[in-house]
Amino acid sequence: MADVNVLDVLLYGEPIGTLTRVSGDRILFAFNEAYIADENRPVLGLGFKDHLGGLLTDFRPTQTRVMPFFANLLPEGHMRTYLAERAGVNPVRDFFLLWVLGSDLPGAISIRPADGEAWPPDAHEDIDADDEDRHEGALRFSLAGVQLKFSAIHEARGGLTIPAKGVGGSWIVKLPSREFVGVPENEYSMMTLARLIGMDVPALHLIEVDAIRNLPEGIGALEGQALAIQRFDRLEDGTAVHIEDFAQVFGVYPHDKYKKASAANIAQVIGIESGEEDIAEFIRRLTFNTLIGNADMHLKNWSMIYPDRRHAVLAPVYDFVSTIPYIPDSKAALNFSRTKRFDQYSEDELAHLAAKALLAEKLVLDTARETVALFHQHWHAEKENLPLTEEVIRAVEAHLKTIPMA
Repeated sequence: MADVNVLDVLLYGEPIGTLTRVSGDRILFAFNEAYIADENRPVLGLGFKDHLGGLLTDFRPTQTRVMPFFANLLPEGHMRTYLAERAGVNPVRDFFLLWVLGSDLPGAISIRPADGEAWPPDAHEDIDADDEDRHEGALRFSLAGVQLKFSAIHEARGGLTIPAKGVGGSWIVKLPSREFVGVPENEYSMMTLARLIGMDVPALHLIEVDAIRNLPEGIGALEGQALAIQRFDRLEDGTAVHIEDFAQVFGVYPHDKYKKASAANIAQVIGIESGEEDIAEFIRRLTFNTLIGNADMHLKNWSMIYPDRRHAVLAPVYDFVSTIPYIPDSKAALNFSRTKRFDQYSEDELAHLAAKALLAEKLVLDTARETVALFHQHWHAEKENLPLTEEVIRAVEAHLKTIPMA
């Protein structure tokens, strides 16, 4: 069966299903019988539950792309093109990107060729004898997203090293942007403010680029500071913790991450799956990102995490950046409830969100008011102490004047 290729899908290191590519680049996903029969099975994703909480097992084949849940494990944009070129893979073919990047994906999923599967000659017309080396090079950048970031290991001397084969890193390193000045410092500052306000923020620090060992070839000369963030999907001993972003939850392809759902839809899922503490944390984060002018909190920047492998709770904070100093924008990435406009983020809009998401209005409004008060307290105390440019400070302060709740 030369026209059939099979990838094993593993969760916490145990096979749970397969992705099968057949002639014509059609791709099918199926759970294995052992996973289906296991009443105490670990949860792969909320989108695999039916309306009664049972396991869905019948999935439509896809063409060239894998189904959205798996597509969202892969990088996007320039990062995807860069990795595909390094691996010798056509960037539109998800199946083969998962083949070469599957050893260190977000969460507790890993994907590997089934026993006896050899790299097919039609994966890319330019494949040559150096396939294995190219695949291992690509592995060093396997985290989903568009920014140049990779998994790394913290060294005792204080630096960071990118693992030679991209497996085992417990930190994420985000390199400085070529387009915009001070993005790592911006994110570090906003994440620090979020922690001061009481949000669940992973350990993070700034590091000089020249203190990072084993940077891959082909990314060009970089100067300044990078941002290192401890991975919340890895424990200290390297054990994987499962996560999924809300594009996966809603079955939305990455290119639709700004569409298809609203903050109210996310809040409703959190309300169903978790409790009041997570609802309050969601409103805290939504309000904070509105105040700082983060116009990029799309579906992939909200995630659920599975601490006990079975029950989903809101994952820690990530990707908090004030985007308006770089790209002025009057709208959030997603509708709050009826609108995306920052200047319409009001108590009335939040009351509408609460009603739509079936949440307690008092909890939503009280949390938002408290967050605004704490933001002003810590912003005024810390803005001059954080590594923010004057341009970022001015942009945030001008933006605050436009928000009804601020």
